[in-house]
This record gives sequence, C-alpha cells and structure tokens, in this order.
Amino acid sequence: MTKEECFQLGKITKTHGVRGELVFFLDVDMPEIYSEMDSVLIEIKGDLVPYFIESISVNRNRGIVALEGVETIEEAQKLVNCDLFLPLDNLEELEEGQFYFHEIVGFRVRDEKLGDLGTVRTVYNVPPQDLIAMDYEGKEVLIPVNDALTPSADKEQKILHVRLPEGLIDVYLNEPSAKTGSRSGEADEEDSLDED
Repeated sequence: MTKEECFQLGKITKTHGVRGELVFFLDVDMPEIYSEMDSVLIEIKGDLVPYFIESISVNRNRGIVALEGVETIEEAQKLVNCDLFLPLDNLEELEEGQFYFHEIVGFRVRDEKLGDLGTVRTVYNVPPQDLIAMDYEGKEVLIPVNDALTPSADKEQKILHVRLPEGLIDVYLNEPSAKTGSRSGEADEEDSLDED
C-alpha cells in the first residue's frame, strides 16, 4: 500500500511505561472514532509497515497504544517519531460539501463576499479550535473551522467556501511593527521633558 492510498493519522510521540506501549498523537478531526481501530500503518524508513493493535485508549488527541510484537521499551523506542497512516477506505463517507482536513490542503479559499483569497497550506488541530492556515499575500491567515465560517468544500473544483467575518484578514495584514511603538514612546518622553 502506498501513501497516496492512505491518509496520515498522526505520529508516535513517545513511549509509555516499560512494556512497549506507545503514545500516538492523533492529528485528526474526531480522534474518538479511532478508539476501535485494530491495525495501523507505521512509516519506517519510507515503507508503510502494518501493525496490529492489542489495546488502545484515546483521550482527546492522544492515544496510549499496545502493538502486537512490541513488548519492550527498547522495541517501542525504535518507533518514536514515526508517522501513522490508515487506508483512505477507512474514512467514513461524508455528506456532500463536508470535508476531512487532509483533503482541503492545496484548495483555493473562496469567500462569498471577497472572492478568491489564497490557498489552504495546512490545518492546525489545536484545542479548543481547529484552524485552517491560508497563504494570503505572503502572510499566514488563520481561519477557525466551524459550520458558520467554513460551510463547505467543492472537492471537484478544489475550492473551500468560507464566510469570513469582516476585518479578519485586516488583522493579519495590519500587524503593528515594534519600531512604530518605540517611536511614539520616544515622542512622549520628549513632550514630558519640554513641559519641565
């Protein structure tokens, strides 16, 4: 099985305990739905190697996992920092317009008022709010993921439809520079000296 036939589930971040258990970071929209999986593909030196799961306990985006054949901390340590994958056919079918985060990377972002804006670079899965990172005029603009702001995606046209709140893009384009702040501070100091 190739990476093109899979989606990235997350990454192994560290060992857990002394019996070969591992900590999985599940970089997905709904990690809880993966608490029942019975196998996973681990990328080792460029190859996807299947492992059966003996036990898995998922809490938010973190899973504590025992893999078949990994019995010691030394065996587990060899898998730390490896990426995790599952076949695309493991994904539940979504309704039209809905999307998985991995699907929209590279999509054009089209606002219903502003038109085409930029391209989806990645999606940050950070509590309490997932954020779509868009490249816009050389800057990274973060768009919160929710039904109101990111209502749908057109997978055929590779377009993410958004309804950005007024002023969101301006926040990223009009970042105040540190130099401006220091100049105004200097002017205030001079004014106070003149008053003496």
